Amino acid sequence: MKRMITLTSALLVSTMLAAGAAGAKTLVYCSEGSPENFTPALNTTGTSLDAARPVFNQLVEFERGSTNVVPSLAESYEVSPDGLTVTFKLRKGVKFHSGVNGFTPTRDFNADDVLWSFERQWKADHPYNKVSGGAFDYFNDMDMPKLLKSIEKVDDLTVKMTLNEPNAPILANLAMDFGTIESAEYAKFLLDKGKPEEFDQIPVGTGPYEFVAYQKDAVIRFKAFDGYWGGKAKIDNLVYAITPDATARYAKMKAGECHVMGYPNPADLEAMGKDEGLNLMHQAGLNIGYLALNVKKPPFDKKEVRQAINMAIDRDSILKEVYQGAGQKAKNLIPPTIWSYNDAVKDYEYNPEKAKEMLKAAGVENLQSDLWWMPVQRPYNPNAKRMAEMMQADLAKVGVTVELKSYEWGEYRKRLQAGEHQMGLLGWTGDNGDPDNFFFLLGCTGAREGGQNLSKWCDKSFEDKLQQAKKLSEKADRTKLYEEMQVIAHDEAPNVTIAHSTVFEPVSKKVSDYKISPFGRHEFYGVDIAE
Repeated sequence: MKRMITLTSALLVSTMLAAGAAGAKTLVYCSEGSPENFTPALNTTGTSLDAARPVFNQLVEFERGSTNVVPSLAESYEVSPDGLTVTFKLRKGVKFHSGVNGFTPTRDFNADDVLWSFERQWKADHPYNKVSGGAFDYFNDMDMPKLLKSIEKVDDLTVKMTLNEPNAPILANLAMDFGTIESAEYAKFLLDKGKPEEFDQIPVGTGPYEFVAYQKDAVIRFKAFDGYWGGKAKIDNLVYAITPDATARYAKMKAGECHVMGYPNPADLEAMGKDEGLNLMHQAGLNIGYLALNVKKPPFDKKEVRQAINMAIDRDSILKEVYQGAGQKAKNLIPPTIWSYNDAVKDYEYNPEKAKEMLKAAGVENLQSDLWWMPVQRPYNPNAKRMAEMMQADLAKVGVTVELKSYEWGEYRKRLQAGEHQMGLLGWTGDNGDPDNFFFLLGCTGAREGGQNLSKWCDKSFEDKLQQAKKLSEKADRTKLYEEMQVIAHDEAPNVTIAHSTVFEPVSKKVSDYKISPFGRHEFYGVDIAE
């Protein structure tokens, strides 16, 4: 069966490439995994979000290759002097796609679609709130239920968002994927058919590409949308060739079967750099790889134990073997490329003898723990299994016996967010260039069951500063609070901060104007390819 699926996938991709040779331009992206669905509001992983992005827009978006927020479905916006209302003037004449399931739009995008998209995540009585499980983690972790007072339709092309308190990162947050705008008319069409679950599996949006087909674990196919408000894409056919193994992705790149790939093996970088057919693009990653220590599971509720775990792990060796030197050791949650980084924080030294002493002083002997490792490559962790094995060996030296565990990617994250682990590897790539987008990972809202604070740590002093910083408009005032929060997080040690990686992306020399996203996105509108 596996052989048959592989052959089918290869046939699909080769057929698409042949179509490109006949006149239409086709770009194949070797992606690393299958999406959970195609509704960004339901997802938190880059794999799933990447798969939906060609289809959709937000009110405001990030300029490609940059952290700058620019108008999108909202052609302009105005923030009131008190910071409590944001009024969006919507773009006129924006068309929705038709669906491959028989849906044909009868109207252009308008304010109803904006209200529908946010209220699905916000209102428990929304007809789609519980469809597909109804877990809107990003919306909740950005504190949107607490922040929003109202969203009103002023007229068809004007929406007023009223907040309960000023929020400095609000526009950058709305450029994130949970701010994606979907079609209220399409939702009603499926509800009337009794098939609302299709809404999240067969996407319809306003974006530069229309969804064509998806074969799980094999291929996703898109085509350029002729009616796109920003102008038709230069690439006619966009194909995601789902290829979980990094070595196989590189083999496809060398064979010309893929034009862009993510997450290369560090060991392949030297060869990629010498490959005459490739441009090996790279930049410092806006990311952090970490080991979360679950404070709800004794003895990790003791600060001294968490500090000892930090001292027991040889991060220099991990950086050398796992990252192949392509990154830097992390002492803070935020990377040094982002404003408010506190370089005065003193990093934990690798000191297994002191770690043993601290564990003994804390009354901890012969500790047995699990350590979960991710089944996929991410920008912040190119080989989680090897990293876990190295940590297991390090911890054995201080008397901690570790059982390694993993699950399928979606299940892995669900269980981690539920707090089933004692220790778990994960990481983060920034979504919007604001420090708040990293610090919420240690906030009390994210510490709820299902939240993205995997340590489940909730500290009043840290939380008070986190909430205060959101309300301030002056960067200097926010920086002071963030610097203080980094000291608290270091001393309380809810995580072992491992590394900020350098991001590498091999791109075929046939491809032009591809830009590495600071947020780890893979975006293809604006990209061209030589036929």
